[in-house]
Amino acid sequence: MKKTCCWFVLLCGALLWLPACTTVPQTGRSALHLVPSSQLASMSASQFGQLKQETPISRDPAYNAMVRRVGDRIAYVAGPDMPNAQWEFVVFDDDEQINAFAMPGGKVAVYTGIFKVAKTDADLAIVMGHEVAHVAAGHGNERMTQQLLAAGGALALQFGTSDMDSDQRALLMAAYGAGASVGVMLPYSRYHECEADEIGLIYAAKAGYDPRAAISFWARMAGQSNGAPPEFLSTHPADSTRIRKLNELMPKAMQVYQNR
Repeated sequence: MKKTCCWFVLLCGALLWLPACTTVPQTGRSALHLVPSSQLASMSASQFGQLKQETPISRDPAYNAMVRRVGDRIAYVAGPDMPNAQWEFVVFDDDEQINAFAMPGGKVAVYTGIFKVAKTDADLAIVMGHEVAHVAAGHGNERMTQQLLAAGGALALQFGTSDMDSDQRALLMAAYGAGASVGVMLPYSRYHECEADEIGLIYAAKAGYDPRAAISFWARMAGQSNGAPPEFLSTHPADSTRIRKLNELMPKAMQVYQNR
């Protein structure tokens, strides 16, 4: 019975895998997306609307004009990769948040704290290009897919070890959870960050912003991080790793910038 159930789980996984494979724009990497993009966009629109109700929105004309100016150019070059996006750019009034994010469907948020580091349009283009790249690449969908698969694996393991000693079983389940997190989830998240850096750099260059601004921008961002965890336990690459990879990508980005 257990063997039959395991084969059934594997068969269902294979049937789901085949039609759900997609290609990440700009990099050409294959990715697995099990959640319909329309469903993610609908969820994001609802969450973004709730956030706008709960968080003060900045009325600073300079910040809003800058975000709209840069956002429109990034949206234009990312448009072919996000054909169904309903773009919306919002500046949230929170000077303590040195952050920005984008959500499926084209919802983009920038916190006023980011302007402590993003001094120019080119700086902001690096930020917004990176965040939009996460959405264009479907990283949120891929992460949800990984979580679904990890949950399915845990369920299969739990079922398959039901006849084991309870202490041994608990130890095995704990090891599986730790292995899935440190061995799969965190590295994938760091890979997504690096991929968003690459795609975002291309978007910024296509939009007419000098991609070399990324090096100084991320160096300043590094100065804002306090007590960051070791890279292997972090969802983001170490600052030195990020800057090294950006320097490696710079010739390609400069070619895009000069040939636009």
